[in-house]
Amino acid sequence: MAIGVALIGGGIWAKEEHLPAILASKDLELKAIYSRSIKSAKDVAEEVTEKIDLYSEDTSQGYEDILKRDDIQALIVSLPIANQVPFIRSALSAGKHVLSEKPAAENVADAVDLIKWYHEKKTVNKNVTWGVAENFRYLESFKYARQQIEKLGKIIGFRVRVYSNIKEDWKFFQTSWRKNPTHQGGFLLDGGVHYTAGLRGLLGPDVHFTRLAAFTTLLKEHLPPVDTMDAILKTNTGIQGTFQTSGATTLTGPEWTIACEKGTVTVAKSEVTVRPLDGEEVTKTITDERTGVPPEIRAWGEALAAGKQNPEQTPEEALADLELIELMLRSGEQEGQPQICQHQTTGQY
Repeated sequence: MAIGVALIGGGIWAKEEHLPAILASKDLELKAIYSRSIKSAKDVAEEVTEKIDLYSEDTSQGYEDILKRDDIQALIVSLPIANQVPFIRSALSAGKHVLSEKPAAENVADAVDLIKWYHEKKTVNKNVTWGVAENFRYLESFKYARQQIEKLGKIIGFRVRVYSNIKEDWKFFQTSWRKNPTHQGGFLLDGGVHYTAGLRGLLGPDVHFTRLAAFTTLLKEHLPPVDTMDAILKTNTGIQGTFQTSGATTLTGPEWTIACEKGTVTVAKSEVTVRPLDGEEVTKTITDERTGVPPEIRAWGEALAAGKQNPEQTPEEALADLELIELMLRSGEQEGQPQICQHQTTGQY
């Protein structure tokens, strides 16, 4: 029997990514859509052929009414970064499973508080699960690259370079909460947690970050508070590497490169290049399933159907992604002052 799901959010990502992924999942059945306005809820539901219920704050049926429904067991929360926490908390309190969009919260302190509350209240809240969506963990290109890294021996270095030139007419920029961000870092946080998740996945479970230092700046006035960040990170194994990202540059990217004792592996969009020291360089195109959201939603549904928590979607994983970006921003504010990582291993929250 499929799990009844409500989609919470009326934005671009909810409509273009979450909605079709829910409809395609064998374990999930869409029951309702909620948005702040009935207009945006209808917009998301425009291409849904099955009968579903719409909820909004400008009608008589709002978010709290969804939480009262016994036929809805789970929610996907796809709201602006600064708005998500109260929706997550109230859904879990109502005994609903939650998959919320990244990051885990607007900042590390809020994320830690919510994670602690989640574990403390788990029994009271009917042992429902809270997962945080991070589609980079479901990109086949990164999975394949990780397999190749494991063949090349000890990791000895890394570099990440993710560059773009965000224009004011870009559809994601046109959303009000991104155009006038109240969350730290603006696009550097919004996109940056994807990039740190990708790096952490490539390095694997035995390598984690311990310290970092960064410089930040604002190159374009329409991308406050800062749009460019360059960091050096050190790991528990003693190696170091660089993480560079900007939404306001003509530099080109993206690129994740991991250096190993026996060669290097680079991920650049869907292309993975392996350069072994004792062999020929090989580049393969690895087809990703859209943005990684369809397999992400499938995995969540499969875990719910099995009565388990998906280990790739724990809030602790998302906290580790978030912490790296926040510490880079703090270091940048302090002219490169080194920062100590505290939430990079399992159970550190």
